[in-house]
Amino acid sequence: MTDFRSHMDLALAEARAAATRGEVPVGAVIVGPDGVLAAAGNRTRELADPTAHAEMLAIRAACAALGSERLVGCDLYVTLEPCPMCAAAISAARVGRVYYGAADPKSGGVEQGPRVFSHPQAHHKPEVYGGIGEEEAAALLKGFFAGVR
Repeated sequence: MTDFRSHMDLALAEARAAATRGEVPVGAVIVGPDGVLAAAGNRTRELADPTAHAEMLAIRAACAALGSERLVGCDLYVTLEPCPMCAAAISAARVGRVYYGAADPKSGGVEQGPRVFSHPQAHHKPEVYGGIGEEEAAALLKGFFAGVR
């Protein structure tokens, strides 16, 4: 579990950086066999792009780094349960394992809502582990939304 936490710390740093940019504080890191391939935080407002979620940006960067549309043998650490859009991209990219922090009862797509990986048409189902760094991830989100409302 110590190794998992070290990568979630980087995802949490990306989430904190996103919050300072006025973005919803979500961070993601993709780790391959040789170490970190990509790290990103939400940039939907900055880029005026509704698909610029942390997971999507990290997937794009990791694929570019590997020169492949597949991330076989890679793990994703993300501070919030991925939404359905991100879950579909994770499946299409063939990410091996997903470690997430806080559950997302409103917009989650992995263990809440549509449960994308359990759908018969999912291309690939990664191993999923929730609750990694959950308290800090949830606190970041609660603090952000308390300031917005």
